[in-house]
Formats: sequence, structure tokens, C-alpha cells
Amino acid sequence: RSSRTFISEGLWDKVLANLKPDDYLFIQFGHNDSSPVNDNSRARGTLKGNGEETKEIDNILTKKHEIVHTYGWYIMKYISDAKAKGAIPVVCSPVPRNIWENGMVAWASDDYGKWAREAAKEGKAHFIDLNEIIARKYESIGQEEVTTKLFVTDHTHTNEAGAIINAGAVAEGIRQLKGCKLKKYLIP
Repeated sequence: RSSRTFISEGLWDKVLANLKPDDYLFIQFGHNDSSPVNDNSRARGTLKGNGEETKEIDNILTKKHEIVHTYGWYIMKYISDAKAKGAIPVVCSPVPRNIWENGMVAWASDDYGKWAREAAKEGKAHFIDLNEIIARKYESIGQEEVTTKLFVTDHTHTNEAGAIINAGAVAEGIRQLKGCKLKKYLIP
């Protein structure tokens, strides 16, 4: 799901109903947010950036009138809703895809990774830069190994070996967070 469709499909309401004070909520969107805002295939995209811009649409798929916001607006909504329930939001940037340019991973530092960081800062939420942590790991492993051993079907979804690297990156990110009580649960 995108940050938009997770809300419009009612999935966020279910999570929010179960959030309790001091729960940690990890928020990560971005890959699907870059999809078209309104098409006959998925219609799940968001507007680019962190601003207050909106676009009114008649959704081709759902046949509903909808107001689409920016990616950052949706991330801020998750942060503020979680805080209102007493939960502790942790925003994670999207992980890099298996896309390479001149032997280097294509980072999302100038778009969704950046916007996730900015929304976390504005909302006073924890932030884990998975884009940077994992891109550095991929680059140290090398393009050939990453492409043949961590991704199977497409450039976005990893296999189990890739998922283990991604989970380790989340743990690494938690270790870097100031004042995060989750650190005590991590294996040294």
C-alpha cells in the first residue's frame, strides 16, 4: 500500500484502534507513493513533497471522489495520530531498490527519503535512514551479488537473504536513535 491507500482502504483505522500508550509505531512508505495518483491500474500515488498541496480526483478504480495529499502530509498524519494515542512513532525512509548507476545504488535521498526525514523532524518523531544504511551495505556487497543473491522477482522486493539484511538495518537504526527504549531489546 501507499501512505494514501493505507488510509483510504481503512487499514490505518484498524492499526490506530489497537495502538496503546508507549507502543512503538514504525512508519515506512514511499515505493508505492510514486505510482500514478489516478489511473485504471492502481491509483495509489501521492503528491510529491511535504507541503499542503492537494489534488481532487474522481478515483477511476474506486469510483469515489478523493482529495489526494502530499507524501509528507500523510506521514505527518501517521505521526500526529500515533502521538495522540500516546504511541511513539518511528519514521523509516524507504529502502533502496535494486537500481544501480555506474556501480552505485540509486539512493532516494532527494525525494522520498528526504521527505520522510523532513516529516519526522517536523513531527518530532524518531527517524531511521534505511535508505542510507542499506545502500551502503549493498554497495559494499557489490551490484552482482546484490542483484543475483538478494532480489529474485523484481527490483523492489528482496528474498529472505535481503530481508535479513533489511531487518539488521532496522536494528542498526534503532541503536542510533537517541532516547529510544527499544535498544535494550536488541541482541548486542
